Amino acid sequence: PKSIWEGKEFNYQWGRIEIKDLFGNSEIFDFPKPASLIRTALEFTTSGDDIILDFFSGSATTAHAVMQMNAEDGGNRKYIMVQIPEPTPEGSEARKAGYNTICEIGKERIRRAGNKIKEEVGLMAKKLDTGFRVLRVDSSNFNDVYFEPAKLKQDDLFKQVDNLKADRSELDLLFGCMVSWGVALSHPLRQESVEGKRLHIVNLCQDESSTSCSMVACFDKNISREVIARIAQLNPQRAVFRETCFATDADKLNIYEQLKQLCQWSEDEVYKRIRVL
Repeated sequence: PKSIWEGKEFNYQWGRIEIKDLFGNSEIFDFPKPASLIRTALEFTTSGDDIILDFFSGSATTAHAVMQMNAEDGGNRKYIMVQIPEPTPEGSEARKAGYNTICEIGKERIRRAGNKIKEEVGLMAKKLDTGFRVLRVDSSNFNDVYFEPAKLKQDDLFKQVDNLKADRSELDLLFGCMVSWGVALSHPLRQESVEGKRLHIVNLCQDESSTSCSMVACFDKNISREVIARIAQLNPQRAVFRETCFATDADKLNIYEQLKQLCQWSEDEVYKRIRVL
């Protein structure tokens, strides 16, 4: 059988030219692969709706190639780029340009390549999605609150009140729940304010007759009935809160009953669909 590379010629200098074209400096990244090399492999191995995973992303050449292919054939391929935040060498052109890690180079290349491709395709750019989301692997959002009685200290009792780590943002909590619940991390997100409280709405779908979404999360203190009513209107498959949302235990118990009635959930569903952190 013929090789997919038969009759193909690739030169790593092409990759350097692409880097210079995007960054104005070919020395930003050492030995970048040319996008044409990745495209050739993808042409033989993928179709228009596939997900391409690159565990050694580097300067994100694969993401660049995927966006180019989508622009040319109208495909809807998605990519997942994985790269450890390896520091760029001290004194290197990348460090001088403000890129402290390889990840930062990759992110900026995706931005610049996406903008360049949109400029090149003109009117077709309206249908071309070059957006991307950056996620980092980290430890759990929760403190270790399991103590042996003999080792329990008075200060440890405060961790029982709110067992979430103090340095975690609302988005950290949201994405942590999405991972544990198996909700796609690529879903669109939006925020909405109700009675001064912020709602995080995941994968909102609307048509003339109904509204639904994969998840709604609220992490603000002392949420009101109006907030709960709005959450119910969004018809979520899941709802997430934190302990500090409720002034008393009675308020927390009421949330289950209110959403059960408003969303018409069964007794079994209400405890599966609601999570309090």
